[in-house]
This record gives sequence, C-alpha cells and structure tokens, in this order.
Amino acid sequence: MPTLLAAAGAQDTGKHSARVTDLADRIGWIVGLALFVALVYWLMRQGWQWRRTLQGGLPALPQPPEPTGDVPEPLLTLQGRYHGSTTAGEWLDRIVVHGLGVRSKAALTLTEQGLTVDRTGAPGFHVPAAALRGARLDRAIAGKVLPEGGLLVITWEHGGTLIDSGFRSDHAAEHSAWVTAIGRLSGEHLNEAVASTDTRQDEKEGAK
Repeated sequence: MPTLLAAAGAQDTGKHSARVTDLADRIGWIVGLALFVALVYWLMRQGWQWRRTLQGGLPALPQPPEPTGDVPEPLLTLQGRYHGSTTAGEWLDRIVVHGLGVRSKAALTLTEQGLTVDRTGAPGFHVPAAALRGARLDRAIAGKVLPEGGLLVITWEHGGTLIDSGFRSDHAAEHSAWVTAIGRLSGEHLNEAVASTDTRQDEKEGAK
C-alpha cells in the first residue's frame, strides 16, 4: 500500500512539473513575441525618422489660395481615401514629411486653379494647376497594393521634386474622368510654359 501511494504521489508530482514547464515555455514565447513586435515597431519609427531627415528640404505644402471674387466652379469632386505619396515613379519611396505619410479619408476638388485635397485627421494641401504633371490609373503606392487600376495616382511638382500621390474614390469608376481632366489641365499649362519660353527666347534674339 505505501508503495502504491508513493507511486501515485510521484505521478502527481510529475504532472505538476510538466504543467509548470509548459507554463514557463508559454510565458517565454509570449515575452519573445512581445520583444520581437517592439523591435519591429522601433525599426519602423527609426525608418520614418530617417526619411524625415532626408526629406527635410521639401518645402511646406501649399495651401488653397484665398478666395477673391467669384469662387471657381469645380471641374470634378471626389470623396475617398488618400493612400500616400512617393517620389514619382518609385512606389516604395514613401514621402513622410508634412503629414504626407499619413493615410486618411480625403475630399478632392479640381478647378482651373488646381487641385485641393482636404483630409480628415491630417493636413490638407493645394496643388496649383501649373504644378500638375498628369494622372494615371495604378495598383500600388507607398506599400499599398489594390486591384489593377484601383488607384488614382496624381503626379505633381513641389520644391523641385516630382511627387506621386495615390487616392481611391468611394466610386472607383470616377477615376478615369480625373485622369482625363488632370491630363488636359496639366497639358494646357505645359503649353503655356513652352510658349512663354519661346517668347522670351525670341525677345533675346531680337535684342541682339
């Protein structure tokens, strides 16, 4: 009888030790996972700080002009989301300064004066018509990938840097109209700039 009791006691002790070991292993895994997540978060923050330092030369974003007289009639409006901005042609080279790295809801208004972007929870900005360089349908920007043609990417120039900004309308069928309208608007201003350059060149040659 004492032998049976001793055997039972040893069995219970073994089970208890196994439970303690399992608990220790689980705690170890949880602590390790928490440390890994903290490391990834720290590396991401360091990456953003590094990008901010590199992009520190980008001027503050332009704001909509003060209304004078009649408010320009909107050519197009859009409700949707802003998905980020990158250096033009480099869909992973994210721009983070001046709030451009923050994804947010957005309302876009296009007029003959340019593009106004109002954002929820992040700074809005204005792109003068003369700074627009075109628009296209795309599927990825700033690490965000959507179905083919699911993004409206608008290219604009600011502080000597060409920027791609990605938007998605609540009604994706609207994107094509924006590509056409911005292409027309940017083309008109490009033609004006070329004509102005030619005029100045003719004036210089005439003065010789």
